[in-house]
Amino acid sequence: MTTPPAESLLFDVPTPVERLLHLAGQYTRHNDALDLHLRAATEPEPHAHAASAQRLAADTRMAVRAIHGQRLYKSTELAETVARLKQLAFLSAASADHGVQVAHELTALAPETAVGCAVSLAADTRRRRGASIIAPGVRLTSDQHSALAQIACGHVVASSSLGREFTRSREPKVLMSILRTLESKGLAERTPNSALPAYRGGPPQDRVRLTPAGITALAVGIAAACAARSPGSSPVAPAAWSPPRSSTATFAST
Repeated sequence: MTTPPAESLLFDVPTPVERLLHLAGQYTRHNDALDLHLRAATEPEPHAHAASAQRLAADTRMAVRAIHGQRLYKSTELAETVARLKQLAFLSAASADHGVQVAHELTALAPETAVGCAVSLAADTRRRRGASIIAPGVRLTSDQHSALAQIACGHVVASSSLGREFTRSREPKVLMSILRTLESKGLAERTPNSALPAYRGGPPQDRVRLTPAGITALAVGIAAACAARSPGSSPVAPAAWSPPRSSTATFAST
């Protein structure tokens, strides 16, 4: 199995929230590599994923240190966010000692977990500091913001059939027209043949990922959603920024 590159050494993430969104993308890449390795190999190498898993565990621990570096006052929400990330680091490190199938099960929910932690951290930071945690960004519609969140969670792939392009995502649907708009703005991109086929024997699909600019745009949107909540309300983020929970995949071409 070809392990994902050590992007954390090359990618400058200026805020802990953006760091967590980037981390979610790294876990998606890792999980996709595990999927493809399981599908392609007659006898999967038992520890082909170990280096990637250990690197992700280290990156997750770095994210925890970045949060501590913010010197926020202790709160229940912050403690829970840090605890979830520590659990994620533990599961990633532990997965290196297991076969590919078990390793995939241990990190399967990692992208959603990282995005959820980013939302919780942004809400808690906003609640206590009372100011936007990052500078204003690109103007986007609610559907485009929702699409960025779905992409960050690793829920969006693209493919084509009979000359037509399609997206596959969870609800709410990420239409191909929305994806093309995000791509034109430099917020999303496709990695060809990097995700499992839509059906047995079919060609690999293209994983849709956030670009660095897309990560920043999503972080700004999360911060804006947190700011829109009334003072003193719960730091739980608005539904639009919660990781999609539906297990039903949908296809869209328009």
